[in-house]
Amino acid sequence: MAFYAAPLEGLLERLSRLPGIGPKSAQRIAFHLLSVPKEEALSLARAIVDLKEKVHYCKVCFNITEGEICGVCADERRDRSTICVVEEPRDVLAVERTGVFAGLYHVLGGAISPIDGVGPEELRIRELVNRVRDGGVGEIVVATNPNAEGEATAIYLANLLKPLGIKVSRIASGLPVGGDLEYADEVTLGRAMEGRREF
Repeated sequence: MAFYAAPLEGLLERLSRLPGIGPKSAQRIAFHLLSVPKEEALSLARAIVDLKEKVHYCKVCFNITEGEICGVCADERRDRSTICVVEEPRDVLAVERTGVFAGLYHVLGGAISPIDGVGPEELRIRELVNRVRDGGVGEIVVATNPNAEGEATAIYLANLLKPLGIKVSRIASGLPVGGDLEYADEVTLGRAMEGRREF
């Protein structure tokens, strides 16, 4: 016998599937939704439906967009000779927030992870190679995550793209601003030493 009414049980089960939402958080969200005015809950439901019906991937870079191509690809002011390769669309936003990069993007849709059954064929690597072969690209900036999967993906891309005669660079990694040396692991500190630059 269910402890809660069936609709509430169903919502709890679905909310628990969301990343970062455990049973307790799902319960808090569900009971919050029960307490808000019906129109507010329906507004949330409509926003979710709109997201699923109207947002899709850019046909050029695979960032998220409502149109055929995303705002970055459509912007004629962007440097079309440089492409920053990221794992997920949320990484585009992270790079854009820096205000430093003015080129285009390519979203792979993940990283190489043999343990999870993700090989190069499951990612949008073929589409990246086609963009490079179409011409006009002088540099690929690989901005995959600094973990085992991201590093494997970066090495794979470098080996694949360098023979095409373009520059392949990797974003620097090392100590975060405000971090303490004593708490840094050996790999992070080693990367910081290797990536040092002159004042």
